[in-house]
Amino acid sequence: MTLKVSRCLLSAITAMVLSLGASTTVLAEDLPDLYFVDAHSQMPKGLDPDKIIPLMDQAGVRHTILSARNDRPPQDVADFAAEHPDRITAAVRSKGKAFNKGSPKFGKLINQQVKQPVFKALGEAILFHAQKGKKAPKIDVAIDSPQSQLLLDIAVKKNWPFIAHYEFAASAWDKSGYMEAFETTVKAHPDHPFALIHMGQLNVDDVERLIDAHPNVSFMMSHSNPVTIAKNSGQPWVNLFDGESLAPKWGALMSAHPDRFILAFDNVWPEFWGQFYLDQAALWRKALSELTPEVAHALAHGNAERLWNLPLK
Repeated sequence: MTLKVSRCLLSAITAMVLSLGASTTVLAEDLPDLYFVDAHSQMPKGLDPDKIIPLMDQAGVRHTILSARNDRPPQDVADFAAEHPDRITAAVRSKGKAFNKGSPKFGKLINQQVKQPVFKALGEAILFHAQKGKKAPKIDVAIDSPQSQLLLDIAVKKNWPFIAHYEFAASAWDKSGYMEAFETTVKAHPDHPFALIHMGQLNVDDVERLIDAHPNVSFMMSHSNPVTIAKNSGQPWVNLFDGESLAPKWGALMSAHPDRFILAFDNVWPEFWGQFYLDQAALWRKALSELTPEVAHALAHGNAERLWNLPLK
């Protein structure tokens, strides 16, 4: 017989786990009806792929859209997705020096992936990325550049959401310019879905304005929780939380527009695929359980399944 834990007891357990930083996490069995789809994570060099599926199981993540990064060839992700088609969707990798510099080689690198049927999504397009220590350089590529337009053309043709990586808060010196360019592109493709990863580092008023102005823009909630912020201090990530619950303004906005928010973890480095990942999953499980079931399921998996045409169980 499966042990049923009351919501109050579950909340207490979750709070204790997070406050103590214990290695235990809230497992999928505790809320059997709620599962996650990770709409964007990465397979870096140095990560053993055999770790991914067991960690997904522990976190309650049913499906992950995965792309390669660093010196990891995209073919590794393609092969992994082919082995686990019910759990992994391979996303075309665009990030790298060829994209940043607009190299003639970029088109070839992209087309080598696109021509393989196993690739069924497009990874993020890095349009403005602030420098982060020695690991991650500053990147500034216009959305109307030839390399960005190539990605957008593919996204439109394939009906894949276009994931725009803008760190608007970090680019405050020219936030209006980046925003204008983004909105111009969105308006030019009103029937195509766009997603701002990491909430675009935007505050609740900016997000609400974009929701009202553009029915085709969604927001990926990666790197927008206190677990991530504590690990990556110094970056102006959005914190959607107040303690272990969603902040009231964010919770109200999500409840009013449940079709516009997408769960993603964006595991970047090998060390992200571990307790850091499980702690975020536990926090999200607790917070989403406080919303109505319809809203919780839309944010946890429904919107990703709809936008990326993922198989339903």
